[in-house]
Amino acid sequence: MLHKIATAPINVLTKIGEKVKEEVDKEWYDISTIQRKLVLLQTIYEQGEITEADYQKQEEELMARYERAKRIEMEQWQQMTERK
Repeated sequence: MLHKIATAPINVLTKIGEKVKEEVDKEWYDISTIQRKLVLLQTIYEQGEITEADYQKQEEELMARYERAKRIEMEQWQQMTERK
């Protein structure tokens, strides 16, 4: 009983940490969010608000996230179809 009381705050913090990571991953690897950011990036580049070097660097980062998001999506799809 004392053990449960002593570890309860740690368990709560662990659950909160897991939830935060889950939400960050959703935002970080959400395909539609990445696509919107790519469109916005293209727009601000075309308007001359950022340099070509900055554009290329940010585009490369977003494309890497997009590719990772697509891999995650495919893995999840495969897991779902294997269960059936």
